[in-house]
Amino acid sequence: MGELMEWPCLDEYEKLVIRMNTPRVVVDNAVCATTTLVKVDSARKHGILLEAVQVLTDLNLSIKKAYISSDGRWFMDVFHVTDLNGNKLTDESVINYIEQSLGCIHHVRSNSFNGLTALELTGTDRLGLLSEVFAVLADLECNVVESKMWTHNGRIASLIYVKDCDSGNPIEDSQKIDRIEGRLRNRKNFGFLAVTHTERRLHQMMFADRDYEREPIIRSASESPAVTVQNWVERGYSVVNVQCKDRRKLLFDVVCTLTDMQYVVFHATINTAGDKAYLEFYIRHTDGSPISSEAERQRVIQCLQAAIERRASEGVRLELCTEDRRGLLADVTRTFRENGLNVTRAEISTTSEIALNVFYVTDAMGNPADPKIIEAVRQKIGLSNLKVKELPLINHQEAERDEPTVGVGGAVLLSLGSLVRRNLYNLGLIRSHS
Repeated sequence: MGELMEWPCLDEYEKLVIRMNTPRVVVDNAVCATTTLVKVDSARKHGILLEAVQVLTDLNLSIKKAYISSDGRWFMDVFHVTDLNGNKLTDESVINYIEQSLGCIHHVRSNSFNGLTALELTGTDRLGLLSEVFAVLADLECNVVESKMWTHNGRIASLIYVKDCDSGNPIEDSQKIDRIEGRLRNRKNFGFLAVTHTERRLHQMMFADRDYEREPIIRSASESPAVTVQNWVERGYSVVNVQCKDRRKLLFDVVCTLTDMQYVVFHATINTAGDKAYLEFYIRHTDGSPISSEAERQRVIQCLQAAIERRASEGVRLELCTEDRRGLLADVTRTFRENGLNVTRAEISTTSEIALNVFYVTDAMGNPADPKIIEAVRQKIGLSNLKVKELPLINHQEAERDEPTVGVGGAVLLSLGSLVRRNLYNLGLIRSHS
């Protein structure tokens, strides 16, 4: 009596805790004839669903279906995935990467670009803005290695990773940093930062800029996402339904927004049929409460619609592949500006001294660009270097008939028992009795 309790098996206890908190990942090609199943189960923590989706979407995989259940303290998900051509995953290196990456999603990971300086810009979009930014960076002898830029509702957000042209090192000289900051601040809100995930940061920048509250300058011809939010009072959930055109990284964009708005997804079902996607989420705040006001409900709807629309690709897709050189981006985007082409989205990358860049362009008013102007620009930049590419199509398979899709109106909320049983069946944890 009175003695301190001893733990002779402390090492075994620690091992048990590690095993319990290490996600169990199974990649299965035998269950489904058309997709590869990726199963993940683990201890639950806020943001773990986003991290899992991020691993899959960063590999440019298409998520055809998903079943998510993370009630209590456990997280159990199944993703049905294919490559961009609609095929199952057969490359062992890709499968091993998925298993290893998902197996360590509890640990803090960063895809920041080592050896580069990260810049961010947000503000009002206008014709030729990107050209001006790249011209300033070229003039200050900054080499743009990677960059992504989105526009939405008249706003722009861009992350630019640069290094010093002469030394090839990150820009650390305080006087040079002051010069960059001074010249770019005249054009946009500007800053230096450390980035953990580029596309998540772009969403955060647009959200902070409140792009979701603004009216679009040009009405898109594409159908707007349909989003509804209802409270299921008996179970304490808010039920979010999304119906929109299917595309790559759709699930990431939605889950990213919900996570950064401090909501937790407890259950979800994602289904695709043809070129349509149907997503249903059962969510609560991180403190366990559902959405509590009409104003909050409308804000969630607006933010989810904006998150889906930001990555929508308006305009002609131009792909530039050429040997990298100083001032390349400044020259290319200046040519766009001089010919009245507006860049609505851009992805800049450099691999082994080869520039691999993608631009989506419209005319100055946001309308489809004149093909003659596109050809004139290609002549100027180089026909073999700048090519017009069709938007990559998602390989849509016939919708499976094993379950009904949930209408976006959400007129009838499924009972929690039915939802959990369906998800547990799809997770492979119970058998069907039909």
